[in-house]
Amino acid sequence: MSNTNWVRAAAPIAVGIAFILLWHALVVLNDVPAYIVPSPFLVMATLMQDWRLLSGSLLVTLQVTGAALAIAVLLGAALSILFVQSRVIEASLLPYAVILQVTPLVAIAPLIIIWVDEPRTALVICATVASIFPVIANTTVGLRSVDPGLLDLFRMYGASRVQTLMRLRIPSAAPYFFAGLRVAAALALIGAVVAEFVAGTGGTQSGLAYQILMAGLQLNIPRLFAALILITLTGIVLFLLVTALTRMALRRWHESELPRES
Repeated sequence: MSNTNWVRAAAPIAVGIAFILLWHALVVLNDVPAYIVPSPFLVMATLMQDWRLLSGSLLVTLQVTGAALAIAVLLGAALSILFVQSRVIEASLLPYAVILQVTPLVAIAPLIIIWVDEPRTALVICATVASIFPVIANTTVGLRSVDPGLLDLFRMYGASRVQTLMRLRIPSAAPYFFAGLRVAAALALIGAVVAEFVAGTGGTQSGLAYQILMAGLQLNIPRLFAALILITLTGIVLFLLVTALTRMALRRWHESELPRES
């Protein structure tokens, strides 16, 4: 690993450590009670102590997030391909996708939860609604952003629509798709958490949002912080996984992922 890569890896870690130490110092020096702001070390101790409870809830949230993201990717990509094939279909359906995106999830989540009998399915629908638009918007732009010269070349050689789509439009759209996927992954997690807050499902099917709600009601603030940290770490891991997937898919041919000279 080069010196530049070491700096890129070490810099955010150093900032994180400095933030934790500052947080701990402020709590200790100001004698802040744990039920207002716990020290980071108490939060970590609570995380380990309540790991069985919190890890089970994390698994539920991850299942909802993963299912919603998979549906958003498949449905969003399919709609984007459909939009590129017909301007009429795009003009007919895209405004409704925009409406879903600009409508606050907290406003429509209660309706979805009321209309859908199965709580897990309702949560997945809510998270899908929150995450599908970036896939549709970015992939549609990518499918349309092809080199006009290459498009004319395909037409000159009599390529069919399917051949043009598979061999020109989809490869050209890949960077746009992965950019949308980065955003969609974060929104799927946010949508899952927001839907859990609205649904308030407990018991064995409770996600991390429910644990945050219960910890707040019980004034168990260290557990609340522990659950919040788990959600944050999950978002970071999702972003890193999508980034790694993007690099694997594009590093051999697209300039955005080619190695840069220092």
